Order: sequence, then C-alpha cells, then structure tokens
Amino acid sequence: MQDVCVFCGSSEGQDPVYMQAAKALGEAISERSLGLVYGGAQVGLMGQVADAVLAGGEKVVGIIPQSFAHKVSHAGLTQLHVVDSMHTRKAMMFELAGACIALPGGFGTLEELTEVLTWAQLEFHQKPIGLLNINGYYDALLAFFDYAVLAGFIKPKHLQLLIVDDDPTKLLQRLQEYKPPAQSKWSD
Repeated sequence: MQDVCVFCGSSEGQDPVYMQAAKALGEAISERSLGLVYGGAQVGLMGQVADAVLAGGEKVVGIIPQSFAHKVSHAGLTQLHVVDSMHTRKAMMFELAGACIALPGGFGTLEELTEVLTWAQLEFHQKPIGLLNINGYYDALLAFFDYAVLAGFIKPKHLQLLIVDDDPTKLLQRLQEYKPPAQSKWSD
C-alpha cells in the first residue's frame, strides 16, 4: 500500500470535527510516507485532507472531471488529472491506489464507497476498504448494512470487507495489516 484513495465531501459539513478529521487523516497518511489519491478539489474535506498530506511532504494526485475542474481544482497538487467523466475519475482513483478510505460526504462519497465494496464482494479486487466513522456519521449506514444481512441481501462475511474505525491512525494501521477474507459472493 503506497497510495491511499480517499473519498470524501467537497463540503465542510456543519460540525468542525469533520474538517479536523480530514486534516488528521492527511497527517496520518503523510506520517506513514503514503501518497494520496483523491478527487482533486481544493474545497471542503477534500481540500483539507490534500493540504495535510502536502504539508507532510508527500505526493498528492488529484483526479477531477473537466466539467468542474475550472471551478474547484486544487492548484498545489503534485499531479492533477483532468478527465472526461465521473466514471473515468473513479476508475482512475481506484487504479492508482492500494487502499480506499471514505470520510464523511454526500451522495458521491456514498456511491464511491459502495462501488468499491461491490467490486470487492464480486472479487474484482482485494484492496482494503476503510470507513472513517467520525462522530457517528456512518452509524445509520452501518445499521442499514446489518439490516440488509438480516433481510438476506448481504452475506455476513461480506461485512468483513469494510474496516471501520473512528481514529485515522488506527484505521490506517488496520488497512496496512489487512488480509482479504477467503470468500465468494456465490457460496456460503
């Protein structure tokens, strides 16, 4: 794991704890001499995590769609890729990273997280996937996942594909120690 893909909001959120967590995650990434791959924006949690990794002297690669690159792209990155679509953006972010982490965010963050989880469930990859559950932000989502298991739509073993923690340093450690579970979507 040399580079970590971080999915997160382009907004700051209502509580300053989210921006503090983005900064702490960026600092923890750079303290481990890891690089960051992210959505390329200078705003919100995205800009905060990027700035913290850059301040720690590590590389930051941003990938942003052309349709809004002129509005929010981060000018100080190690490398910025301007791509044709959100689909291309997500595929490139995933391709360049050895692990994925989701911070708080909105629809886009949720979609990115669930897509890489689905790919792992279908055995398209074995990269670790982390969820930084700051201030209980993802508690309702995690409860939904548990309910989906009870309802028979997610197998219990597939919940192991998501590593959840509320501490950035501990989450990165757990991602680095990750061993993919032996599992198949189609078997018990």
